Amino acid sequence: MRNVVIATAAVAALVLVGPAAAQAPIVLKFSHVVAPDTPKGKGAEKFKELGEKYTNGKVKIEVYHNSSLYKDKEELEALQLGAVQMLAPSNSKFGPIGVKEFEVYDLPFILPNKNAVRRVNDGKLGQRLLKLLEPKGMIGLAYWDNGFKLMSANKPLREPEDFKGLKFRIQSSKVLDMQMRALGALPQIMAFSEVYQALQTGVVDGQENTPSNMYTQKMHEVQKYTTLSDHGYIGYVVVTNKKFWDDLPADIRTQLTKAMTEATKYSNEISEKENSEALAEMKKSGKTEFITLTAAQKTAWKKALQPVYEDAAKRVTKSLIDEFEKEVQGAATN
Repeated sequence: MRNVVIATAAVAALVLVGPAAAQAPIVLKFSHVVAPDTPKGKGAEKFKELGEKYTNGKVKIEVYHNSSLYKDKEELEALQLGAVQMLAPSNSKFGPIGVKEFEVYDLPFILPNKNAVRRVNDGKLGQRLLKLLEPKGMIGLAYWDNGFKLMSANKPLREPEDFKGLKFRIQSSKVLDMQMRALGALPQIMAFSEVYQALQTGVVDGQENTPSNMYTQKMHEVQKYTTLSDHGYIGYVVVTNKKFWDDLPADIRTQLTKAMTEATKYSNEISEKENSEALAEMKKSGKTEFITLTAAQKTAWKKALQPVYEDAAKRVTKSLIDEFEKEVQGAATN
């Protein structure tokens, strides 16, 4: 796969030289792994619309949804090699390439609501985290919200002991691995595009995801129970290849930055609505039974998951966890 990506990048470079290069539009490939009718999918399309408009067609933006260009395990390598120019990976995906600080977002219950998310991402802390991506050959342009995760399985999940022995699909994140093991589940790393079939065939027993991702991938059709846990947050970082971005003419970069700012505002505004509508549609379908945790049950979940914070501190640092918690407290008082 690496050789294919390198070859693709080399061909792309050759296309951009020669007498016709000055007239040809700059091609920006934006790849992601979820459906077009999700908050991220709609945000990508909005960026395409605005980016092409503001650059007067000097940039052609190609959006590739649903892993149609690269699977999620291959995306970041392709970006670093220049075969694709823009991605919007979930925070979890930066850990495996050495920027483990982003896995702090995977801590259960660390971000309780959207106000807390915005305070972290839009403030100095979020901007400092983006800077950590530059040594990896990428620039973080924006944070895009998805929403809060639900747990699903083919058995009811009410108490922590209900997870014992179940095989759960997770993203490649050490913190998510810790989370599942703390609940007694068996974490299974798996590409997003493979989850539906794995649930359908029993390769895994359950998964965690936001309503919009579950609904658009039809996961609710192959899971008997879904718990309204809101135990974790899924967000994305829009990243671009650093060399590509730095080499853009200054006026083009300015207009694309303007397009990204507006697309980010749009995407983050619709994320809550999209998830609410997806949840309503899943409830209407009657294909999965929804479980609402009691206050006592949610407290039991938090108690069972508390050791994850101690273990994660060795990976993402206790000081970073403390900073997150301080920002969350600030959001609660404002």
